[in-house]
Amino acid sequence: MTIQDSSRAEYISRINRVMEYVDTYYYEQVNLDKLAEIAHFSPFHFHRIFTALTGETPADFFLRIRTEKAAQQLKDYRSKSISEIAFDCGFSSISLFARTFKKHFGINATAYRKIEQPLVVKNGIYYSKNGQPLSKKNQIYVPHNNELCTINLKQLVIMETNVIVKDMPEMQTIYCRHTGEFNKIKNAYGKLMKFAGPRGLIKPNSHTVTVYHDDPSVTEISKVRQSACLVIDSDVKTEGEIGKMTIPGGKFAVGHFEIKVTEFEEAWNTMCVWFTESGYEPGEGNPYEFYYCDPENHPENKFVLDICIPVKPL
Repeated sequence: MTIQDSSRAEYISRINRVMEYVDTYYYEQVNLDKLAEIAHFSPFHFHRIFTALTGETPADFFLRIRTEKAAQQLKDYRSKSISEIAFDCGFSSISLFARTFKKHFGINATAYRKIEQPLVVKNGIYYSKNGQPLSKKNQIYVPHNNELCTINLKQLVIMETNVIVKDMPEMQTIYCRHTGEFNKIKNAYGKLMKFAGPRGLIKPNSHTVTVYHDDPSVTEISKVRQSACLVIDSDVKTEGEIGKMTIPGGKFAVGHFEIKVTEFEEAWNTMCVWFTESGYEPGEGNPYEFYYCDPENHPENKFVLDICIPVKPL
């Protein structure tokens, strides 16, 4: 690794720590000095470095995450009032929340909550349970092709699987962060394995996990954060872009799948449809995919995995 590559990896690692902090403590009032301290930069340099690497200022990133967390709660927690959600997500006043939410999503929180929520996705377009096409930000989507105006969920390939609710264990992992299109996370896995291999961390019974930090029906795909993880059983000293992450345990809806690389959309649709008849709703925490083997070692190059989504009673 060149000095330039090593330096960039270290900078990315420090910015990742800040993003993880914001993702966890988005409801707190945090100033620039605190975020700069987490990144081990001076406030003067931190602002410029964060903006250069992410395309957003620290303040804009913090506010976007806070607003999108609120939107997620508007979708998932129908019994919570809008004011309760606003304050729980760290907004100091309802008026500030209202202005921020409308600026980000183009509609107010009341209208956002009334719109049919995305349930499944087909060819990159999100649909409600009633087949209404929706935009990324839950506004009504007007397709160019009139044949796409509505769909019947039966038109989608909903996979046969037994989804069960069970307690999942806490897992210790090392990870490499990826932001953007899902199919490009292989680059992060490449970096992760390049680090893990020489250190003897890849074993016959090793498992990998992809953790999803953002909801793609709320967050623009270019900003959706994912972590390529390798489960470890002992402490590991990390460096550069490789960090350590604890995946919390808890109650999850778990669906088991054996699928081709082109079938992930259908697998996730299956999980989303299951929720509508399950008596559960999504709980706090990040969903993840737990992989049992490398598809290159599968006779049909298939992924064998569990899709795990945190739940709580409806």
